[in-house]
Amino acid sequence: MTDEETSDVPSEPNSPAEPSGFIDRYTLSQRAAGLIAPVITAGIAFLLGGVVILASTGKAPWGVYAEIFKGAGLSWFFEVGNYRIGLPWSDATVWFPWNVNDIESQAATNLQQTLITTTTLMLTGLAVAFAFRCGLFNIGGQGQYLSGAILAVIIGSNLDGLSPFLHVTLALVLGTLAGALIAGIAGYLKATVGAHEVISTIMLNWIVIWVGVFLFTLGGPLQNEATGSPISHDVVEGAKLPVFWGDPLLQGLHIGFFIALAALVVYWAILNRTTLGYGVRAVGFNPEAARYGGINVSRNYFLAMAVSGAFAGLAGAIDILGWQFRISQGDILTSSVGFVGIAVALLGRNTAIGVGLGALLFGSLLTGTSTRNLDPEIFKPELASNLTLLIQGLIVLFVGADVLVVWLIAKARRK
Repeated sequence: MTDEETSDVPSEPNSPAEPSGFIDRYTLSQRAAGLIAPVITAGIAFLLGGVVILASTGKAPWGVYAEIFKGAGLSWFFEVGNYRIGLPWSDATVWFPWNVNDIESQAATNLQQTLITTTTLMLTGLAVAFAFRCGLFNIGGQGQYLSGAILAVIIGSNLDGLSPFLHVTLALVLGTLAGALIAGIAGYLKATVGAHEVISTIMLNWIVIWVGVFLFTLGGPLQNEATGSPISHDVVEGAKLPVFWGDPLLQGLHIGFFIALAALVVYWAILNRTTLGYGVRAVGFNPEAARYGGINVSRNYFLAMAVSGAFAGLAGAIDILGWQFRISQGDILTSSVGFVGIAVALLGRNTAIGVGLGALLFGSLLTGTSTRNLDPEIFKPELASNLTLLIQGLIVLFVGADVLVVWLIAKARRK
């Protein structure tokens, strides 16, 4: 062929570029489906919850949900006005669109309580999500949470006179290590003798619960005898987390909220930017293939559970130092925040952003359905907690529908 003839022949497309473009498009579609599926799942749960509300009360469900939204303090973001806030370490003030004065704004007070609950659920959700990424089901978040809380109250109620920064840091670190130790036991048993983590973590839950009951029961070694109740000594002032929004005497929002946000970043960084995270994800995908590739599966089982327990232990320590300031026998026996973390992780699809948003959703539900926030004329307050449990259960039930939702999205896209 002459040069003129060859110039008329269309050039071949760059073959490496096509597969790359296809892979990029496929990855983008998978991520989009992964974002849409949890939203649809939550939507189905709220829709069925609305049917139950309508059938049981005869009232429109959107009115109940509007009251829950308001009771959770989320209406604060829509109450835009002309306000001013002070700058830290200064007497200067600047314009701000929302009223941060919780005395003047009930929405601000409610939002503070929602974010306090969200803080705990972020960390207990991460405790479940990290183990999930390694193919493990950490159902022991409750025991790990309580172990962190127990150790934090022991450290926080003693060592009075220690520097506040050192006191808080020591209590948080030891509470975190307590959770890591409890979960690490289950990981070690899984790695060495193959004991199923569900069985071992359930057993460890009860061990921690009854040890806590023994410590703080009437006549227990750590019971506050002055109160005459099965309760611990109060955390000293120097061991309390500083409050950055609201009145400390009225349970304002403490800096533990930022610690939880930092934990989300740490979770993402470990999984996606470290050798440990690579090993954890590889074992989670296929432990036999990971072992064939030279990855120590047993070591990753142990480390994954220990890291998971550390998140839960930190949650317990933050709750004690941030707003509870004591722990009672009743708290130990009735608390279930570790189990709510399972629903948070499932809804968030074990991603950092998903866990954060899932924690906010469940935190809003718990605060918005509290008896002090839900109008009795809209919904009976004594039934409000049951409504929360109903929606939580429906979300967990329909999490399995994510696969169906993704398939339907892909099918619709092909058509």
